[in-house]
Amino acid sequence: MTEAVVPWLVKQDPRYFRIGQGSFWHRTGYAVSRIWVTRTDAGHKAFNVSEIAGAGIAATISNAYYPQDSRGVSDTFSRWGIFVGEDTAFNILKEFWPDMRHKILKR
Repeated sequence: MTEAVVPWLVKQDPRYFRIGQGSFWHRTGYAVSRIWVTRTDAGHKAFNVSEIAGAGIAATISNAYYPQDSRGVSDTFSRWGIFVGEDTAFNILKEFWPDMRHKILKR
């Protein structure tokens, strides 16, 4: 939902573009902010509807896999938070992985 369907519907680019320079905190803040801000297909900044709504839709759909007593609103919001949190962590990893790989492999 967050990588294909919703971005296509709202004309947003779901890819993460790293900045690759600046302090650790600046880069981390940028990676976290990309959960809330993205680029449109035209290249403009916009609220990241594809991430926030896509994660919500995915959390709602995932209710089908849980027992009836685990399908409440709070359970769905909890899953939504996990999805958004995972994507935030992956943005941070995408920002720093090339640097970590370079230091580990010495290339």
